[in-house]
Amino acid sequence: MDEAPVTFHVVPMQEEHAELICDWQYDPPYNIYSWLPWEQMKALEVEFGDPQLRKEQYVVVLGENQQICGFAQYFPLEGVTRIGLGMHPDLCGHGQGTAFVSAIVQEAIRRNPANEIDLEVLTWNDRAIRVYLKAGFVTQDTYERQTPSGLKPFYCMVYEGPRG
Repeated sequence: MDEAPVTFHVVPMQEEHAELICDWQYDPPYNIYSWLPWEQMKALEVEFGDPQLRKEQYVVVLGENQQICGFAQYFPLEGVTRIGLGMHPDLCGHGQGTAFVSAIVQEAIRRNPANEIDLEVLTWNDRAIRVYLKAGFVTQDTYERQTPSGLKPFYCMVYEGPRG
């Protein structure tokens, strides 16, 4: 049974948020989205383990009780904001994905209103693809790209929904 929609809001990611996100564990096959341990991310300065990158590109998505529901990255490309995102594993599959993605998209529009917004998703991730379609994305391209476990097929999905 789907739960009532939650109102999400986006705030800058702080180090304590990043550390908590590194503890999230997804069930297979989604476990490929789990992060390295926080101390390792910090030592290697990868992704949100890099303080400058965290400040410039990463946010957390908070729910109504200020709990961390997920995160997003706004990766700047020429004329495009590419978003990467992750929802807390305990919240996946409960009917809140469209509102979650919409909050992330609205922040992307606020940051760079003229930019196209896109994202990449593994072609087997039907759960995420359904949410992205509901949130106003359309599949624009299919290609393979390198992942930690080799070349994998991805869709590039572009936001065509309402802006505001």
